[in-house]
Amino acid sequence: MWIYIVLGIVVVLVVAIIGIYNGLVRGRNQVKNAWAQIDVQLKRRYDLIPNLIETVKGYVKHERETLEAVTTARNLAQKLASAGAGERARVEGDLTSALGRLLAVAESYPDLKANQNFLALQEELTSTENKIGFSRQFYNDAVLQYNNKTQEFPSTVVAGMFNFKQAEFFETKAEIEREAPKVSFS
Repeated sequence: MWIYIVLGIVVVLVVAIIGIYNGLVRGRNQVKNAWAQIDVQLKRRYDLIPNLIETVKGYVKHERETLEAVTTARNLAQKLASAGAGERARVEGDLTSALGRLLAVAESYPDLKANQNFLALQEELTSTENKIGFSRQFYNDAVLQYNNKTQEFPSTVVAGMFNFKQAEFFETKAEIEREAPKVSFS
């Protein structure tokens, strides 16, 4: 009789471990999916930047430094595409800062601001930046849920047994991204 009790306890433990393991796998896959969504939007941004730079070049001939900063930041971001979330967030923040400077420079050129191609590219870039923001939020939410699973008892025991590592948040390091936007109605 007591062998059935022990066997029942073992079965319950095995089923619990399997359930926890599957939950950790789902969480890890959710983090990977969320990261892939960020990658899609970042690639879209990378594709827009050369067109934006070519459009701006014709108008802002003496703003070479700003254009080179954007190009350099884009190239570095593409080069580090397989880096971890922390490093990737840093270089993407630098790219965002460079793009912000480029768009600020464009404000000084009325002809450029009226150019339909520039306006369309600026709108596409703004839309892409919004999607990147939403993707980052989705990714960080997935990371939070997954990390909670890897740290909470009893799943922390299963996570340790099967070598589930915590995921890294996509945190903004660039100061320009932390500043409140300036609104002007002039």
